[in-house]
Amino acid sequence: MASIATKIFSSPMKWAVGGWSFFIAENFILSENRTYLISQLGDDGYHMAYGTFSTAAMASVFYGYFRKVKNTQPLLWSLSSPAPLPSKILSFVCLSVGLGMASQIPPSAQIPIHFVAGDNNNNSNNSGETNGTASSPTDVNPPEEKGWKVRCPFDFTDKKDTNAPLHGLERITRHPGLWSFGLLGLGNALLIPSLPQRAWLAMPYMVALVGGAHTDSRFRRGMGGTLSPEYDRVTSNTPFVAMLSGAQGNVMDVLRDFSEEIKPLNAMIAVGVSGLW
Repeated sequence: MASIATKIFSSPMKWAVGGWSFFIAENFILSENRTYLISQLGDDGYHMAYGTFSTAAMASVFYGYFRKVKNTQPLLWSLSSPAPLPSKILSFVCLSVGLGMASQIPPSAQIPIHFVAGDNNNNSNNSGETNGTASSPTDVNPPEEKGWKVRCPFDFTDKKDTNAPLHGLERITRHPGLWSFGLLGLGNALLIPSLPQRAWLAMPYMVALVGGAHTDSRFRRGMGGTLSPEYDRVTSNTPFVAMLSGAQGNVMDVLRDFSEEIKPLNAMIAVGVSGLW
């Protein structure tokens, strides 16, 4: 027991957890007391204080990683050995979900070459001849030639249904950015043998869990934003909870709608990159 306690409270572990804990704590305290601090410091003063503390926290996070944490003992396996298969599988799942959520932010990817079947419909011209009138060249779009065409690899058309109460990543979590960051860190942590380094890489998961919950709490009270009871009821902070618990309706219907709302090629690329990580 003493040996385990020594490892848990070792200097590298303190640096691994301490910097991120400072970051979580200062965000919690400053945002929770936002109204009071703005009344005392003014809006500019509040944001300056917030930025100063956040910068100091992140400086300690990265100083700790590169100078105190990286590749330090105890090790779960040799640094020169590959990760065990269970760790690789869990890592792949976390990375796929994390990268998958991040992949939905850019425009939809599409294959840059597509085949055009051509337009063999001459009804417009025939209709003009039947009525005894000649069709102007500007009245009819010229038929598209059959063959392979090159197009932009990104589809910038916004296909989001603005009338739908939920769409895409909202079904998974209210905070897709935070959870993408957290799951990417956790997925990387599972591949690392150094226990302090694992803890450091896994801490963004705690940032997402605590930060998302606190943001929701503030928004429910009208602090810095809003969270309506209706939206709160059908969504969740923790990924997939609302989606799979029936809060959004029949689970199979929800999964079908979700599959139609996401950018499939983006998601497939994210999964492929996760497999090569």
